[in-house]
Amino acid sequence: MVTKEYYSLSEASEVLGKSKETLRRWDRDGRLSAIREPISNYRIYKKEQLNLFLNLLSSEIVDDIDNFIKPDADYKVLELFAGAGGLAIGLEKAGIKCVALNEIDKWACQTLRENRPNWNILEGDIKSFDFYKYRNNVDIVTGGFPCQAFSYAGKKLGMKDARGTLFYEFARAVQEVNPPICIGENVKGLLSHEKGKTIEGMISILDEIGYNVVPVQVLKAINYKVPQKRERIILVGIRKDIDIKYSYPKKHTMVYHLSDALKKGELYNCDVPKSDGSKYPDHKREVLDLVPQKGYWRDLPLDIQKEYMGKSFYLGGGKTGIARRIGWDEPSLTLTCSPAQKQTERCHPDETRPFTVREYARIQTFPDDWKFEGSVSQRYKQIGNAVPCNLGQEIGYSIIKFLNEYYLSLSNPK
Repeated sequence: MVTKEYYSLSEASEVLGKSKETLRRWDRDGRLSAIREPISNYRIYKKEQLNLFLNLLSSEIVDDIDNFIKPDADYKVLELFAGAGGLAIGLEKAGIKCVALNEIDKWACQTLRENRPNWNILEGDIKSFDFYKYRNNVDIVTGGFPCQAFSYAGKKLGMKDARGTLFYEFARAVQEVNPPICIGENVKGLLSHEKGKTIEGMISILDEIGYNVVPVQVLKAINYKVPQKRERIILVGIRKDIDIKYSYPKKHTMVYHLSDALKKGELYNCDVPKSDGSKYPDHKREVLDLVPQKGYWRDLPLDIQKEYMGKSFYLGGGKTGIARRIGWDEPSLTLTCSPAQKQTERCHPDETRPFTVREYARIQTFPDDWKFEGSVSQRYKQIGNAVPCNLGQEIGYSIIKFLNEYYLSLSNPK
């Protein structure tokens, strides 16, 4: 339930898990009418309105979406930039076998080996590996390559212009392996990086090596059984000789909250295990003690706002991640690699501290028996960088659906 008396449009959007444009439309349609501030004419919402609407929304939710599909064969994936295994776990749960995983970070590699001794871990710089031995023997190549600027030598970006970037290495691996489908994963910001030229370049390169790119979509993790407002773009390439349509996984109507991650319920059959975690320094803890559930820096007294925010106080934007305490009945904001940094605080609902390592892992939907190697900061980094396992599983089902149809078409040509 909401706790403050009045909420701005942006805050109401966060509470209800709906876009600001949806709330504006509901206001125009009379479904959820906003109050207008007398001077600014901004939309604001009363606590009672939002509580009533939250109850209505929860009573309306019936999740009848099921993306599950059984693989018709033993499909195999080569995963690049594998990290701590979030996507690999998801694909494995969907029924896809990992034949090899490449990762440069030694602690992430130790995590992978500790949990899956049978996996073939290719530790080291991707530039030092060739992948020809997997040619025509792997069904999927995946990779969460970093977002890097390209050299734009000509009007149409080609492989030579991307040399030195990790996307070049991803494309090289795809070219060497020649799978029916490849999947790239990245942050939502890739769409606007270099004013859209970077993703245009990636699409152009995949076209050059023989792959058509499915219209790019931003997948919101909350639509795929993940209690976190994480957004990722998925770049799907289909080999040009294949005339089978790929469809993104259908969105679930049920949205899971922080309580689903950390307490016994549908997602987990017990409360979150105890574990190590970071602590706030005293001055930060004293400030965050004053913030209510679902609150942030605007809920502090004005003098403390100015002192805590510093120059950020006078800058534009909502800055809703600063001094933010997550509520039990909402999804977590996107987890970062460091749980206590000032711009992206995600404070525990009841205790004034960051989420522990195991709480982080739960919010990313890792299984409780998945162990992370390295120091506490290394473990946070691995989890914060990961693809949520449940999102990976739903993407896995969509890949299986595509591959089932593809291989069926080969055995039943028209």
